[in-house]
Order: sequence, then structure tokens, then C-alpha cells
Amino acid sequence: MEYFSLTLHEALRRLDTGEISSVTLTESVLARIDSVESTVQAYLALDRERALRQAEQADIVRSKGQAGPLCGIPLAIKDVLCTTAMPTTCGSRMLEHFIAPYDATVVTRLAQAGSILLGKLAMDEFAMGSTSENCAFKLPRNPWNPNCVAGGSSGGSAAAVAADECLASLGSDTGGSIRQPASLCGTVGMKPTYGRVSRYGLVAFASSLDQVGPLTKDVRDCALMMNVISGHDPLDSTSIDQPVPDYLESLRDGLKGMKIGIPREYFGHGLDPEVDKVVRQGMVMLEEAGAELVEVSLPHTGYCVAVYYLIAPAEASSNLARFDGVRYGFRDRSADSLIGMYNTTRSRGFGDEVKRRILIGTYALSSGYYDAFYKKASQVRTLIKEDFARAFAACDLIVSPVVPTPAWKIGDKADDPLALYLSDILTLSANLAGIPGMSVPCGFSREGLPIGMQLQAAHFNEAALLRAAHNLEQRAGVVGKKPALV
Repeated sequence: MEYFSLTLHEALRRLDTGEISSVTLTESVLARIDSVESTVQAYLALDRERALRQAEQADIVRSKGQAGPLCGIPLAIKDVLCTTAMPTTCGSRMLEHFIAPYDATVVTRLAQAGSILLGKLAMDEFAMGSTSENCAFKLPRNPWNPNCVAGGSSGGSAAAVAADECLASLGSDTGGSIRQPASLCGTVGMKPTYGRVSRYGLVAFASSLDQVGPLTKDVRDCALMMNVISGHDPLDSTSIDQPVPDYLESLRDGLKGMKIGIPREYFGHGLDPEVDKVVRQGMVMLEEAGAELVEVSLPHTGYCVAVYYLIAPAEASSNLARFDGVRYGFRDRSADSLIGMYNTTRSRGFGDEVKRRILIGTYALSSGYYDAFYKKASQVRTLIKEDFARAFAACDLIVSPVVPTPAWKIGDKADDPLALYLSDILTLSANLAGIPGMSVPCGFSREGLPIGMQLQAAHFNEAALLRAAHNLEQRAGVVGKKPALV
């Protein structure tokens, strides 16, 4: 039995019955990594010995009847979450050897639940990118076609789950960085409501947009992960003190009484016909499950890309000012003055995309331009939030594509930053509005590449997302299909 191919909930059942041990499961996943990692390139750090020690301990804990909700499950996390046990590089030369002095809250919660941390996963540098091509160390590849991108910035997180190199993973989503690679790699990916999951220990890109969330093999696994990582954290001032439901209870069959909104602005010019076809087939499945489809409008959608690429770089410019070669991280020691050291450290430590966004953000915040750019973008952001509020007064969920196209070939858009920015047009608005969203596998292109459907809900209504996703999953027949990796 190839235990690495199990879903998280299937593995838990077998562990509970004693059919397998955590050591056996972890050894299977490590063997899978040995087999496919040279192709997938998902891991930046992998600690085998520690993982096996944790597995042994998990088996002891389970034998005493003290197993947590994820006891003995091998997981991996995006390398933007702080860990004391292994480096946190954010995919950047700037933090190549950095060991954090504390664990991120979500890492602590996974550990308390009994999970095993295999390693840290590749990503676009400081989470800035849509393909993971901006990673300074590795280029994660799409398991369905290694010549194609895995998406970004959580490309390694999606690729590792799709390739069975872990049972589930964590990513971060600032403008679609969980949902977009989940769609391209054929996994489930959720961006929770802003404030639902702690950001403490998440290295900041854009603080008003960033959110941690799971990437999993199916919807039930997503609910299990959300149960563990959600909840108030006094260490995060943006964390919301609101009760967390048992998300597993939302996985009910049937959608009778649920209204699902179809935004006219999300279906039109630039949408690949295959993506359009698959997503519309998914809508029919939701309707068959009992949902009522209604048309809604999000009139400020056309401004989302411009608004996002002013607000996010402005916040990045501020957040990344701390990487100056003085306190921690990379320092260029060849400079002969303090200013020279700042200049050469940041020039050599950051990659081109990070420098591009820092420059955009610094310009948008500069004297004489703040009102014209950042302030104006913040005002339009409010209009975007109001669009969603009006839409959710008429429906429970909004459905759309996640990405305008299936995965594209590596390098195809590397020299065209604007084309990459525009590829995020369908995911950015959820971050600007702070609402939850998720990608659910819905079908495949003619070339066999996965296509996901995006579901979005009002603030803190992740349960409705999971319910609809569960019903779509039951009808789409995509779960269980695996890429032909050897």
C-alpha cells in the first residue's frame, strides 16, 4: 500500500485502528519525496531524522490514548512561517541562513495537534510572485506537467500536496497565493477571513492582506486543518476573538436554500474557453445539489489589479525596510560606508521582483504622491469591500474561476511582469475585502492540467464555503486522480 497517497482523514482512520503506525506513514512519505523531489522541487528544507523522531513519539502518544487531532500526520509548511527547528528563508538570499527565535502560532498549533513537520516548502521570494519562479533557491514544478509552473507564491505548498510529498501543507495568501497554485496543481486551497488565523510568525509582505491557510488533497482535509489553525491569538493584534465552529460539521450533503452568485465581471474577455467551460459545468453541479444560481455584480472589479499593486507594494516597502544588513540576515561586507552597506546589501540580497515592488511602494508612499496613489487606492478598496457587502445581501456565496487560464509553461511570462499581475485579477479582490475564498478542483483542460473553481463568502463564513466545496467535490469526480509522476 502506498500510504503517502492517503488523504489526511484516511490516514487518521488507519492510525486510529492500528492498521498503520505514524513511523510507517512517515517513512512512506519520505520515500515518496526521494522518488519525485528531483522532478517536483518543492522542498527548501527537509529534516528526516527529526520527522522520524516525531513519528515515534506520536505512536507512543497514540498508544496512551492521548492523540491530538493531527497526531502522527506528516505535514510541510511554506518557508514564510517562522520555525526554530529549521531555517526560514522566505525563498530569498536575504534570509538564506536565518533561524527564527520563535515558532509561528500556526506552527505551534500544528505541533500541539500532534502533527509531524517534514520541512519547509519553496515559494516566490517574500511571497511576491504568481509562479514561484522568483524563488532564489529552487523552482517548484507542476506535478501534472513539470514543464509548467506550479503557481505562486505558495507553489511549493501546492506542488508537494499534489505530488503526495506530504499529506497537507500550509501556505500564505496575499493576493491569491494559496488559491491560484491550488487551482493550477489540482488541490484544495483556502484563504480564511482576515483575522481568522493568526499571522504571528508569518514574515510580512503586505500586513493588511496576508493570511495563512491550508492546501489539502480534499475538502474534508481542509476542514480538519482549519479546525486546528483557526482561532484568536493574543500575539497577533489583527486576530479576531470570535468563536470557531467545527468545520467538519459543515460537510453536509445538499445545498437546498443556498443562493450562489455569479458575478458578470468575472466571465468575459481574457478568460480561457476551457476554464470557462469547466467552471460553468461546476455551477451546474452546484445547482444539481440544490443551490439557486443568481447573477450579481461587482462593479469595481476592473480596479482591483491597480489598487492591489499600489497597496501591497506600499506595505511591502515598509515591511521589508527591516532587512538592511544590520540586525539579521544577509550583509554585504565589502562596502566601505554605512550607506554603501545598505545599498549593496539590499541590491544583492533581494531579487528583481522584490526590488521592483519595493520601488513601486516607496514611490506610492513618497511625499507629493501619497494622496494621489496610496490614499486613492485605499478609498477604492473601500468601494470594493462595499461591492461584496451588497452582493452577499443577495447571495450566500460567489463562484468564479480562480485563474483565467490553466498552468502555463515555465518562462512564458517571466519577462512580462504586467501579464503576471493580470493573471491574479480574479483572486485579488478577496484579499482587498478581507473575505474568505477557496479553490476546489473542478475538472481538467484538454492537455490534462487541473482547473479549479473559486468560492467566496462573507466574512467568517468559511463553513458555507466548505459545504458548497464538499458538494462540488462529490459530483466533480476529480478527487483521487493523480499526476503521472515516476
